[in-house]
Amino acid sequence: MTSPRIRCLFSILPVALTALAGADDVVDGFIAGQTTAANGRTLPYRLFMPRVPDQAQLPLIVHFHGAGSWGDNNTAQLGQARRFGTSAWQSAHPCFVLAPQTPTGEKWVDLDWRKTDHAMPTEPTWQMATVIALTEKLIRELPIDPTRVYVNGQSMGGFATWDAISRWPSLFAAAVPVCGGGDPLQADKIKAIPVWAFHGAKDTVVPPDNSRRLVAALQQVGATIKYTEYPEVAHDAWNFSYDEPGLRDWLFAQRKLKK
Repeated sequence: MTSPRIRCLFSILPVALTALAGADDVVDGFIAGQTTAANGRTLPYRLFMPRVPDQAQLPLIVHFHGAGSWGDNNTAQLGQARRFGTSAWQSAHPCFVLAPQTPTGEKWVDLDWRKTDHAMPTEPTWQMATVIALTEKLIRELPIDPTRVYVNGQSMGGFATWDAISRWPSLFAAAVPVCGGGDPLQADKIKAIPVWAFHGAKDTVVPPDNSRRLVAALQQVGATIKYTEYPEVAHDAWNFSYDEPGLRDWLFAQRKLKK
């Protein structure tokens, strides 16, 4: 039987998600859904629904998973996304959390993680474009504060984070890319977006120069950027970054100006 809490959420869920949601489709508060891309393919996702006070709007966190979580089971991507639905985050900063999942072998961004010299691909991948379309749909249909939409991700998801703010800089209020990379030539476009980037100095999967080059490029155009590099950490900086003191309060303090 569907719980009273889940039933009350159905009244504000998008139609496509309502059709899928049931008691068995909820994992740690994340409701299962799927969306259809422009190319006809489907992309699974999970959505954490907080309790929303009457007449209130709450922030949204968009989380891009790393390569270790790709697939089609609509569960593996919750590895790091779960933490945003825990009481540690939600008690102080209640928010919606969107956690999409990309198919096995298909990157959020078509770049070679091992390299450090990147140029942003001309077009976004179909998965990236689909996640952004879904994000915009959720903002329209749920009590989400459009001035407080945040994006983060680790490894492959860190690349996605840089790509997302480079292509849609007006959508996001802040970004937390972890051991990712991207195109430093996009720095001027994203200089107004607060960014706190993380990387492990001993990372041999995604070289730390990926983050260093982006940070340097943003500093050159006058951006205020926070960067934390862990001297003894390899390719698991997310095990430290999401628990970094002050990160939660910093993130939720960010707000973009209304047009």
